[in-house]
Amino acid sequence: MHVTPATVAAEHEWTRDRAPEVVALVNTVRAELGTHFDTHVDEVSAAQYRQAVDTVFANGDLAVNVAALVGLLRDVDVDGDYPGFVVDELLGRELAGMLAGNQPLRLLGEATFHFADVLHHGGPEDAAGADDLDAALAAGLQTRLPGWEWTETAGPFASER
Repeated sequence: MHVTPATVAAEHEWTRDRAPEVVALVNTVRAELGTHFDTHVDEVSAAQYRQAVDTVFANGDLAVNVAALVGLLRDVDVDGDYPGFVVDELLGRELAGMLAGNQPLRLLGEATFHFADVLHHGGPEDAAGADDLDAALAAGLQTRLPGWEWTETAGPFASER
C-alpha cells in the first residue's frame, strides 16, 4: 500500500459516501446501548456523520493513518475468514479508537467496535474486513458525536487548585 495525499483524499470521499450504511449502524448501536444502559441516546444524522468525517480528515496526521486503515480493511480478506479474523478485528478496533479521539473516548470507541461488530455482518461477496470497517466507522464516529447525556455536562471528578 502506498499512501499519498491523493489516497487520503479518495479515502475521505469514500468514507463520506458510506454515510447511509454507517449512520444506520450508528443509530442501531446507540439504540441498543441506550437500552442496555437505561438511557436515551440521540440519533445521528448523515450530515453529522459527514461533518465528523471531515473533522477527522482535516487533521493531516490523523487522516493519513485513518486512510491507511480504511484502505486495509476494505481489502483484507482471508480464505475461510476465521484464520484472519484477528487481523480485521485488530485493524477495526484501532480505527474505531482513532476516530473516537483521546482517552477516555478512545477506549469507549474500541469497546463499542466489538459491540457494533456483533450487530453487523457483511454479505458473502464482501471482503472479511468490510463489516469490521463499517463497525469501526460506526463505533468511532458515534463516540465522537454528541448525543450521550453524560458527555453533555462537566464530569464530577475535575479537581481545581
